[in-house]
Amino acid sequence: MGISQKESLKDWLKYWMKFLLVVFLILGYATYYMVFHTPKNSLELYQSIATADDFEEATKLMSEGFEGNFKEEDFEFISKSNASPNRVGQFAIFEYDEKTFVVMTTAGTNKLEILAVDDLPKDLRDYFLQLGP
Repeated sequence: MGISQKESLKDWLKYWMKFLLVVFLILGYATYYMVFHTPKNSLELYQSIATADDFEEATKLMSEGFEGNFKEEDFEFISKSNASPNRVGQFAIFEYDEKTFVVMTTAGTNKLEILAVDDLPKDLRDYFLQLGP
């Protein structure tokens, strides 16, 4: 192997090392953001809304297309320094053809556990059906 081939191989290795470093940094930042800056349960969601600097920052937590479901008055009430909730609950809704179940789960814990399951009455079922996509 000649000197020019060795230099060419070194240049090729340097290029791929730089490329892999950039890919690793991008993936690392995305993972860091998802792990440390997005709420994972109802308690973290409450804390994110309550500590948001302004309404626009809080609306970034909304899913695209659902921003209208969160009003500035709601943000103002939640973020007031003297307002703290009596409790923060976390619920999942399971919809079937003719029944809807609400499942109360633990909020702010590492492992999601079920606290209660209940069949929703028709008026509440209709209310939640109108909220969803």
